[in-house]
Amino acid sequence: MQLYNKLSAAERAQLIDEAGKDRLTISFYTYHHIENPKEFRDQLFIEWDKLDVLGRTYIAQEGINAQISVPAENFESFKTHLDSISFLNGIRLNIAIEQDNKSFLKLKIKVRNKIVADGLNDDSFDVSKIGTHLRAEEFNKLIEDENTVLVDMRNHFESEIGHFKGAITPDVDTFRDSLDIIEEDLKEHKEDKNLVMYCTGGIRCEKASAYFKHKGFNNVYQLEGGIIHYMQQVKENEELENKFIGKNFVFDHRRAERISDDVIANCHLCGTPCDTHTNCANQACHLLLIQCDACKEKLDNCCSTECQDIVKLPEEEQKALRKGTHDNSKIFRKGRSEKLIYKKNNNGNTIG
Repeated sequence: MQLYNKLSAAERAQLIDEAGKDRLTISFYTYHHIENPKEFRDQLFIEWDKLDVLGRTYIAQEGINAQISVPAENFESFKTHLDSISFLNGIRLNIAIEQDNKSFLKLKIKVRNKIVADGLNDDSFDVSKIGTHLRAEEFNKLIEDENTVLVDMRNHFESEIGHFKGAITPDVDTFRDSLDIIEEDLKEHKEDKNLVMYCTGGIRCEKASAYFKHKGFNNVYQLEGGIIHYMQQVKENEELENKFIGKNFVFDHRRAERISDDVIANCHLCGTPCDTHTNCANQACHLLLIQCDACKEKLDNCCSTECQDIVKLPEEEQKALRKGTHDNSKIFRKGRSEKLIYKKNNNGNTIG
């Protein structure tokens, strides 16, 4: 039985166009001990493939983390399938604010050591002792309290294009990097301040809240369901004020959801107000950067004239140049390359 996706992204995109049916982008997660992740993974693939589910899902002994796309007509069947699994019965599904039928083009379900790369030793603290979950209304009230410190648990390239008003946005490349920085910066307020955290869908805060409680923070809170669920509640309640400005970065082909009209970032190449992420067209670079339409046209969707010269070469020559650059993601950090003139420095300020 075929348990892996065989279609290319282009082939899948064509099938989606031909079908002409709406799809829903959904995310969910839960921490739950899974005895045999490989067996569970295969069972999910069989069932989800039948329902034409696409997306990226990680499974580990500690639980499941899914970002997927489901045909709207199959949503109820998909939910029924989840409800048939004891620890997924009734799970909260975060439905995207902005839909795109091509948010995902392949079904990838992978077994990992962890469902989020947090770099933590889970045996060193009780991961079940999490912070207090806050719904949108409670969250809005608490972050107005002068004794509250609001912290963005996402990476710099996420918070750069959008964040909650008044939030601390650590200038970090990974989730793990932020934990020690936050603890050090707030060490004098472990007892007298409310530590309120948020992230995209809630999963990073789930582990972080338990970690900070272990580190001695008394009043730890987390935004339930993250930014995505927060915005669902705001849309459903006209009296609820939206306190998020800009865009919410997402890890699929959409790259972001527009939350407010505010543009709080700048093109990394010319400095003009812009909050649209793109990847450099040079596959040997593939740098994630913020790029305005003018720079995109001028540089053929590349991050520099050097990369522009490369993409003009015949494909075979480009492949030859790419050979041996498998670790390019470690060289070209997201939004950090020296090629980018208007980027954030280590203090979180835009330079250029």
